[in-house]
Amino acid sequence: MKKNNPVAIQTFSAADFITICNQLAKKDKELRAIIKEHGHPPMWTRPATFQTLILTILEQQVSLAAAYAAFKKLKERIGYVTPAKILSLSDEELRACYFTRQKTVYARELALAIQSKSISLKKLSVLPDESVREQMIQLKGIGHWTIDVYLMHALQRTDLFPLGDIALVNSLKEVKQLPKDSSKEKMLEIAEPWRPYRTIAAMILWHAYIKKRGIKLQG
Repeated sequence: MKKNNPVAIQTFSAADFITICNQLAKKDKELRAIIKEHGHPPMWTRPATFQTLILTILEQQVSLAAAYAAFKKLKERIGYVTPAKILSLSDEELRACYFTRQKTVYARELALAIQSKSISLKKLSVLPDESVREQMIQLKGIGHWTIDVYLMHALQRTDLFPLGDIALVNSLKEVKQLPKDSSKEKMLEIAEPWRPYRTIAAMILWHAYIKKRGIKLQG
């Protein structure tokens, strides 16, 4: 009887990040030009924690500066962000930390899901990408962009290409000189040769976007 092979989980780390960047640069002249002009991108990673997910929720559909301002305010109030601390705050207290009504609901729903163990971040870390997506998409306020960001930056999975990210899409269009109305299918087709390292290709494209605009990122 044949055994089903488990789906391989591919991650990147500080040990192989630059090597992967260089492999992509050999394959693609535009990515090579970005690295030549700006150097290698930072390896943008975050801990695989509830606190990281709260920051990612705050980043939904706002500027990074606005998200970081809210996150800073929250941390000043409660310190390290845990489900219990989020649930202890009133609507007014969360509003004072620049949470919208929607994001207040999302943060609370996530905190309740973690507390009730209906989702386990520890278990997610050893599941294949699609299994992580299937579980996380059930949570209110957690859409595909948030899941992509968590997979890329917290779980360090190698092959995500989130076309829900405006900066990534704009950078791809600029770098590849695409028409503004380019379809999602066309952009995925361009990214196809970068498999299984589309996450790292996305980081190179973000790097170009940030450098071109002189954006200062906060830690």
